[in-house]
Amino acid sequence: MKPVAAAGAHILIIDDDEDIRRLLTMRLQARGFRVTPATSAEEGLAHVAIDPPRLVISDIRLPGRDGLSLFEELRSTRPSLPVILLTAHGTIPDAVDATSRGVFGYLTKPFDSQTLLARIDQALLLSAAPGLQQTSDDDEKWLEGVVYRSTRMAELLADARMVAASEASVLIRGESGTGKEVLARAIHRASPRAQGPFIAINCGAIPEPLLESELFGHVRGAFTGAATARSGLIQAANGGTLFLDEIGDMPLALQVKLLRVLQERVVRPVGATHAEAVDVRLLSATHRDLEAAMAQGAFREDLYYRLDVVSLTLPRLDERREDIPLLSAHFLRLVAAKYGKPISGFAPDALEALATASWPGNVRQLFNVVEQSCALTSTPLIPATLVQRALRAPAMEALTYAEAKQRFERDYLIRLLKLTDGNVADASRIADRNRTEFYRLLQKYDLTPAMFRGAGDGSV
Repeated sequence: MKPVAAAGAHILIIDDDEDIRRLLTMRLQARGFRVTPATSAEEGLAHVAIDPPRLVISDIRLPGRDGLSLFEELRSTRPSLPVILLTAHGTIPDAVDATSRGVFGYLTKPFDSQTLLARIDQALLLSAAPGLQQTSDDDEKWLEGVVYRSTRMAELLADARMVAASEASVLIRGESGTGKEVLARAIHRASPRAQGPFIAINCGAIPEPLLESELFGHVRGAFTGAATARSGLIQAANGGTLFLDEIGDMPLALQVKLLRVLQERVVRPVGATHAEAVDVRLLSATHRDLEAAMAQGAFREDLYYRLDVVSLTLPRLDERREDIPLLSAHFLRLVAAKYGKPISGFAPDALEALATASWPGNVRQLFNVVEQSCALTSTPLIPATLVQRALRAPAMEALTYAEAKQRFERDYLIRLLKLTDGNVADASRIADRNRTEFYRLLQKYDLTPAMFRGAGDGSV
C-alpha cells in the first residue's frame, strides 16, 4: 500500500529510452502518481520551472546534458527536490559519487520495480509538506505544526477537535517529549477562544517560591522587592486558554488556590485583599501518575476531578513509527533554515536508522538528533553515520553560548537564594560579588529575595 504522503504526487521522469519512459509511466500511474515524461535534461528543467514535481527520476546518460549535470543544477536551485538516478553498470561509480553529493539514491538497470517503488515512497516522504492532514482551508489551521499520518494520532486529534469546541478542562497525559504543549496549542486554535491569548507555564520548571507570584501576580508592597504591582499568568490568559504543563509538580498550597480559580472564576494576587474575575479555559498536562500521587497525598483529589473532565493520552514515538519520516523531514526543514544549509534530506540508510531507533526521549529526542545531524553534515544528504552518532550521544538541547550563559546565571541565582533563604548578603558573599552587582543580576532575571524566605522578614 502506497504511503499517504505519496498520494497524487507529481513525478518527473527523464530518459531518452522510450520503452523505459513508457514502462515507468505505466507503473507509477497505476500507483496513483501524476507522471510527466521528458526525453532530455533541458526538457526536464523546463517542466520543473513550469510545474515543479515532488521527485525527479533521471537516467545518467542523456543526449547533450547528462543526468549528473542536471542534478547539479537542481541542487543549486531546488535543494529540497529529491533526485533518483537510473544507471547502467558502467556508470555506477558516477552514481556513487553523486550520492555523496546529495542525490537521494540510484538504481541500476534493469531495476526491480518493488525496489524502485520503495525508494520513491521514501523520497516522497522526505519531500512531504509538514502535517499531511493539513490543508490550506481555514478550517484546518488548528493543525499548524502537527505532523502525522498514523492512525493513532488521527484518532487522538479527532477527539481533540471534538473537545476543543467545549469549555471542558482537558488533562493531556503522555511521557516527556511526546508533544503535550503542541497538542494543547492545537486545541486552543480549534476552540472558540482561538482569538484570545494562549499562556503556557511549566509548573516543574519554576521554583516554588516564584510559582505563586508567576501564576497569581502580586500587588505593590506584597513583599520586599515588590515595588510595583504585577499581573500573573492567569490574568494574562483572560479570555483565552491557560496551559499548565507538569501540573503534577504543583505544590499542594497552590493547588488549593488553583481550585478556587476553577470553582469561582476569580483570582487573588499575592498580598491583595480582593479577588479579580477571570475567564480562562484550563488545559493541563502531566507525565506523572496523578492517581498514585493522590494516594500518597501529593495531589488533591478535588482538583484532579476538576482537571480531568476529559483525558487525552499522547502515544510514545515508538507507538507511531510511521510518523517518524514525516517528523524528521519537518524538523530538517526547520533546522536547515536555521543554519542556512541547503540540505535535501536523509540518505536511505539514515532514514532507516531513524525509523528503527528506540526513542526513549520521544519527539523531543528526534528533534535533537535531527538538529545535531544537520549541524554537523557537510553534504546535502545527511549520512547514516551522523544519525547514528547523534543517537548514541546524550540528549542535549542546542543553545547559543549567550542563551546557555543566561540559563546558568538564572539557575545559579535561584539556587543561591534558596540556599541562603533569600539573604542577599550571604548569597553575594558566596558568589564573591558585591551586593550592588548582585542586586543588578537579580533585577535582570526578575528575581526578588523575599520570595525565597521562610518565616519572618529577614534583613538584607
